[in-house]
Amino acid sequence: MEDYIVRGVTGDGYVKAAAVSATALCERARSIHKTLPLATAALGRALCAASMMGDELKDENGSVTLQFRGDGPLGAITAVSDSDGCVRGYLQNPAAVLPLRSDGKLDVGHGVGEGILTVLKDIGAGEPFSGKVELRSGEIAEDVAAYYTLSEQIPTACALGVLVDTSQSVCAAGGYMLQLLPGAPAGLADLLEYRVQDVGSVTAAMERGLTPEALLEELLYGMDFSVLEKHPVSYHCRCSQERVERALISMGKEELEKLIAAEEETSVTCQFCDAVYRFDKAQLKALITRAGKRH
Repeated sequence: MEDYIVRGVTGDGYVKAAAVSATALCERARSIHKTLPLATAALGRALCAASMMGDELKDENGSVTLQFRGDGPLGAITAVSDSDGCVRGYLQNPAAVLPLRSDGKLDVGHGVGEGILTVLKDIGAGEPFSGKVELRSGEIAEDVAAYYTLSEQIPTACALGVLVDTSQSVCAAGGYMLQLLPGAPAGLADLLEYRVQDVGSVTAAMERGLTPEALLEELLYGMDFSVLEKHPVSYHCRCSQERVERALISMGKEELEKLIAAEEETSVTCQFCDAVYRFDKAQLKALITRAGKRH
């Protein structure tokens, strides 16, 4: 089934909600980065969160970047979404391993560890907005909810899940966010918390066959929830020969000359998709010439 995101609001206008089905894009990330299960779950959760956050942006050139920098064995995790909810990402140690938790689940919290979540929102005009919060648990969802509550003053419930099967591939992945809007009555937050606990984990809901729409309808039962938007999402990297050339030019003439002197061929690998771009000496000399013409 194609990955997609849905977004909607309750009839009284007090709760906005989003949910994403992201099994294919998380499997794509796993295959690119060759992650073991712990890293697959952590990166997949970050990608699901970034997808829902990026899809909120109004500017078509906007983007959201999540950077989890914890002291756990997974190292830094980065997930980037465009304004259509299409994502890309990577993490520092895709081969990290930890014992399972006592409940038999992957220990993403200790894999990420203690540290900082940084959120960069580029809305296409001026300097990007940046917000930072301390990681609450390293479980990704709780940390994203804390970011919204503390940095944007939007009470938020977030749940994310990535189910990895015995072959190490992703068999289910997705997530949702529920956010209270101004004027929401006292007690609504408690009701939503009860509903979240009653529905259970995202992957369990997906295994029950719930679509993103059905999941939100169950969470918001009796609140006249309506879907306002629905569209596909995917793992999508924006790297290109031209972008890599611009990056090399930005290094400056002196650094490019060092590359020319050191190697017959220079290779640049994209962090997000592992595409490899190769440049011989003649191509690097041409970049130096281009850089000179710009000044």
